[in-house]
Amino acid sequence: MARAAVSGGLNRRLTWHAARLAEVVEETPSARTLVFDVPDWPGHLPGQHVDVRLTAEDGYSTQRSYSIATPADGTRVALTVQRVDDGEVSPYLTETLVPGDVIELRGPVGGWFVWRAADPAPVLLIAGGSGIVPLMAMIRARREAGSRALFRLIYSVRTPEDRFYADELRTRARDDMGLDVGYVYTRQAPEGWPAAPRRLSVADVNNGGWPPDFQPSCFVCGPTAFVETVADILVALGHDPRRVKTERFGPTGS
Repeated sequence: MARAAVSGGLNRRLTWHAARLAEVVEETPSARTLVFDVPDWPGHLPGQHVDVRLTAEDGYSTQRSYSIATPADGTRVALTVQRVDDGEVSPYLTETLVPGDVIELRGPVGGWFVWRAADPAPVLLIAGGSGIVPLMAMIRARREAGSRALFRLIYSVRTPEDRFYADELRTRARDDMGLDVGYVYTRQAPEGWPAAPRRLSVADVNNGGWPPDFQPSCFVCGPTAFVETVADILVALGHDPRRVKTERFGPTGS
């Protein structure tokens, strides 16, 4: 199974950059997008991530990795952060950080879990929870590039209120020709939704994805258990393991 390359994937030395928070977008009650201005940012590809370092006044320092939510845009870098209640970094980023504050970013990291606009192959994106973030960067990059590559997104999420980018995805699915968006709700579905809440199944991937004969590029991102399950389903359905790229985080499922 192909898995995301991480540090060193671009064969260059990564350095820390001062990043000043320029804008905040509330995504859900527990997640927000942070748009940073990063002078001398080298640019990035959709699917890459960064390391975030926080340093306290007493010198204590800690860092975490977060996916980039948008395509390259000059000196701007956007991260969508989900608050983890017992976390050390995400509560600060989602509740305390305000425009004008400065933190440190290092990256971009990863040269494998990326989509390039010049690739004409169909694309299957499967997200679990906040795993939608790097996949949204690919969807946005497709639109900006005017790519005609066919995209399908299957987004597994707990409830309608937990969806990231809900309004934008609705608009993209309506206006971006060749983009299909489907949801699987695991705990609570919208009123009138045709299916009961459930875990993502073989049928969801088979019916909502591309046939293996189309040789799609498959990108799967989410909690570890979710990613491993979906990757196994894709291979069992006949997809080439070399075209199944995964990115994972944390120990729990959506």
